Amino acid sequence: MVSLGLCGAALAAALAASAQANVQANVQTNGNAPGWQLKDTGKNDVRFRGLAAVSRKTAWVAGSKGTVLRTSDGGRTWRDVSPLSAGGLEFRDIEAFDARRAVVLAIGEGEASRVFRTADGGETWTETFRNTDPRAFYDCVTFFDSRNGLAMSDPVDGKYRILSTGDGGKSWTVLPNAGMPAAEPGEAGFAASGQCLVSAGPRDVWLATGGGATGRVLHSADRGLTWTATDATIPAGDPARGVFGLAFRDRDHGIAVGGDYRAGQASPKAAAVTADGGTTWHRSKTPPPAYRSGVTWLPHTKSGALAVGPTGTDLTLDGGRNWRTIDTGSYDTVDCAPDFGCWASGEKGRVARLQL
Repeated sequence: MVSLGLCGAALAAALAASAQANVQANVQTNGNAPGWQLKDTGKNDVRFRGLAAVSRKTAWVAGSKGTVLRTSDGGRTWRDVSPLSAGGLEFRDIEAFDARRAVVLAIGEGEASRVFRTADGGETWTETFRNTDPRAFYDCVTFFDSRNGLAMSDPVDGKYRILSTGDGGKSWTVLPNAGMPAAEPGEAGFAASGQCLVSAGPRDVWLATGGGATGRVLHSADRGLTWTATDATIPAGDPARGVFGLAFRDRDHGIAVGGDYRAGQASPKAAAVTADGGTTWHRSKTPPPAYRSGVTWLPHTKSGALAVGPTGTDLTLDGGRNWRTIDTGSYDTVDCAPDFGCWASGEKGRVARLQL
């Protein structure tokens, strides 16, 4: 078994090195880059801001009108597995552990913010949390593993509110806010891509903000009990501007994307990078040319990542310092599975898988 494990690790490393080498060679010598292959969902009236990539074959998407879809054949067919009681809800985030287990978050004021969980591929869902505080508005959810996870709400009494689960989303409790720094006036999270709250490893989690004087990233190294806040260098100062999406490939290396989500508004500093877990952030030398809401690292690489937004997709091969647009289609969020299954989703039922 040890030998099999070592062989598997060696194969994964070889595939990763080959994939990154091929991407770099194609971009640098032929001008070719990975591209999206659209998959017909049959849901042109739904916007999918929630996305969970399980593999090249399996993915979940969640969006408006209480809609959840799942594919197990690489996007050739989609099964509508929407919770029966969720028709009027707005799903903005979904976290899936495999083809059967998933947790989906609905956003909104008061009781519109809810969490549902399935363990049978969406055949049945259980509502495991319903917000009863009219001051709370939940935006994103993330998991450290298949049991431990967090969800975040916009500030209540001047601080972000954090929910915690230790049983895979079956039950949730509000964490104490003593270790949470005060929110800036007007500051909140953006429920735009399911990436305003992300984790890496067993304990580290980051929270993206906007709307206040500066776009900030909050970091916790103890699963949400205590937090520190840092200016992420992405401009805010307006309810439409700030940090919209985060991605960390380990506890140190992260990318932040955002800007101004209003159509036609300039977003000249739409990306930033960190190499110290978010203690300091540095502007990308060549950022994406416009607002970006979603970002993900390419699997098993140290420097490849994708960012998406309504006006296109950008690729970086140097860890987020320089970006190049590779597609002009509209997507809100992006996610990659360990087997190089990268997916993107967005408005008008758009879902696509990356072709290397």
